[in-house]
Amino acid sequence: MAVDIVTFGCRLNAFEAEVIRSKAEAAGLEDTIVINSCAVTNEAVAQARQSIRKLKRERPSARIVVTGCAAQTQSGMFADMAEVDRVVGNDDKMRGEAWREARDAFDLGASEKIAVSDIMAIREMAPHLVDGYARGLPRVFVQVQNGCDHRCTFCIIPYGRGNSRSVPMGAVVEQVRNLAERGHAEIVLTGVDLTSYGADLPGTPKLGMLTKQILRHVPELKRLRISSIDSIEADDDLLDAIAGDARLMPHLHLSLQSGDDMILKRMKRRHSRSDAIAFCDQLRRLRPDVVFGADIIAGFPTESEEMFSRSLDLVEECGLTFLHVFPYSPRPGTPAARMPQVAGALIKERAKRLRAAGESALRQRLQAEVGATRDVLIESEGQGRTEHYLPVAIAGERVGSVVPRVIAGSDGERLTT
Repeated sequence: MAVDIVTFGCRLNAFEAEVIRSKAEAAGLEDTIVINSCAVTNEAVAQARQSIRKLKRERPSARIVVTGCAAQTQSGMFADMAEVDRVVGNDDKMRGEAWREARDAFDLGASEKIAVSDIMAIREMAPHLVDGYARGLPRVFVQVQNGCDHRCTFCIIPYGRGNSRSVPMGAVVEQVRNLAERGHAEIVLTGVDLTSYGADLPGTPKLGMLTKQILRHVPELKRLRISSIDSIEADDDLLDAIAGDARLMPHLHLSLQSGDDMILKRMKRRHSRSDAIAFCDQLRRLRPDVVFGADIIAGFPTESEEMFSRSLDLVEECGLTFLHVFPYSPRPGTPAARMPQVAGALIKERAKRLRAAGESALRQRLQAEVGATRDVLIESEGQGRTEHYLPVAIAGERVGSVVPRVIAGSDGERLTT
């Protein structure tokens, strides 16, 4: 057995898992399990710990290495676990040297477990060309940015990822071209704070310029998708690309977090409720069929029922289709953890109501698709997704192909043809 990766959290972690695998295997590691952790909530950290214990019981001879955001922010906690053999930092995991050092430490029986560097000192970002994706895999990720310069009061991620840094445009375009030539139909641009892309690069190009460069210089790319963005930072070129190029998918996931202005201020967000609604209205004018998803936190400290109701109303006022609901979770060291907390039972109840609103919105959107012709990317046998990321039950098509289909109906969870 070589290297197995268990990944928690975001799409960026999913991309980085492929880099980790190639670096660790090239370093000669064998019978090793790497836990690529997430720190966004207490639950995510708990899931990583549970997974470590379970995997050690199932494979007692395997070495267990923990990396990712939780390893960066809580390295001592993981090092104290008897099941863990090594803790590797979040930037270190992307370097072959860190995995060679891990191999040497295992061979020598070294007692020191922690190999975590100061991520806040990292100022540049090297491109990581992934060639480990299976040929023809329908959807793959390309990392264009990492880290975050903002300090939202609830968020631990800047301390797990460091400050914002970007991959040069030429390297991104080359990576996208390589992947398109390998037969990957859809490529997703991913990062921690995507709309801050380019601020650290010469000439300070923005995400919109990068997007246009990809679409212009990789004509063979069938579909380009953008993952979560901060709407207040969306630039004119990005809006122009969404409006003008059908290969850029009409689906955006927004980092909204709340629908109440006072809560947004206490979160140290940079947009208001009216900004969010205006952005969605503007995008619909530019591209009428655009679909929105959003992150919303339930039960942020000091949130009253009236404040929460504004988040609930935002689902309809912004016309959200996909909701990613986070029950608020205090992260040690963040300002929000020191604010007056909402009772746990109330947080769960509000999260449940938000999820129900999201499920209702999705069902309505699925029903509204009936009769439309959509291009469906076949993800697996019997499953595909439209341009709007809506799931489709579809059979008899080659995985990785994009096929036009008339939507005949919906079973409440997927479209049918």
